[in-house]
Amino acid sequence: MALASRLVKPETQGLVHLTVLRSERLSPHWMRVTLGGAEIDAFRPLGYDQWFRLFLPLGGDEGLERLPAKANKLFGYLRYLRIPDGVRPVMRNYTVRAFRPATDEADAELDVDFVLHGSPEDGTAGPASRWAQTCEPGESVVLIDEGLAFNPERGTDRVVLVADETGLPAIARVCASLPSHASGLAIVEVPSAEDALEFEHPAGVTVRWIVRDHDVKPGTPALQALREASLPDAPFHAYIVGEQALPTEARRHLVTDRGVPKDLVSFCGYWRVGAASPTPKAQAANAEAHA
Repeated sequence: MALASRLVKPETQGLVHLTVLRSERLSPHWMRVTLGGAEIDAFRPLGYDQWFRLFLPLGGDEGLERLPAKANKLFGYLRYLRIPDGVRPVMRNYTVRAFRPATDEADAELDVDFVLHGSPEDGTAGPASRWAQTCEPGESVVLIDEGLAFNPERGTDRVVLVADETGLPAIARVCASLPSHASGLAIVEVPSAEDALEFEHPAGVTVRWIVRDHDVKPGTPALQALREASLPDAPFHAYIVGEQALPTEARRHLVTDRGVPKDLVSFCGYWRVGAASPTPKAQAANAEAHA
């Protein structure tokens, strides 16, 4: 995450080993992978926009077995980088889309929604997108919980939520965690009308979908919609996530133009146009060989 307001940390950040239970194509640009089994009981759901580091076994399970205990911290990350290319798991950040605790009839499950870019068949998909489209039940993954970017202490009664498609799972999860009397506005930008995946939200929260033209920079339409929107009476808790320019510019607009106090804005830059996470050389070569 490139920039963020102060995060709410989880109680523990140990490695949690999980397995793929099933996957489902939701829309042209969305794939849902359901995880469970293994150490699912070690995962502590926090609600809201709980996010985690996800390690994908694109080099096989050997890489997962070699992950250091604190791969998300500086020295642990350096040890992670020393895992040989071709074996080293790919690490990406994702949000809990849904968590279902264990019951007498079923074990606990965790849903993760992946934004899809490119195709595994022609080699244009990135490593995480390719994995989401090709993973099979029983495959192993590892995650490290990182907590929340949406700080509920800043308010849950009135909210303004803004995101591009990468923030849709977070917006949906935040809305599911709000009290039933909450009110406000959610602006969600998606690359196609089919990707506007409806989600439950308090009756007082208006959801506005923005469909982006393919040649428009992600985040730009959502930002414009925010600038033109009628916002709730202050005070309200603003939450903005997505392509880095969106939270940067939206926060500036809210604080400078709308007079929103800085400490009532939660924000996080998930990614940046032109700076996608690199694919390990061995995995890139493998993808080219199968293109």
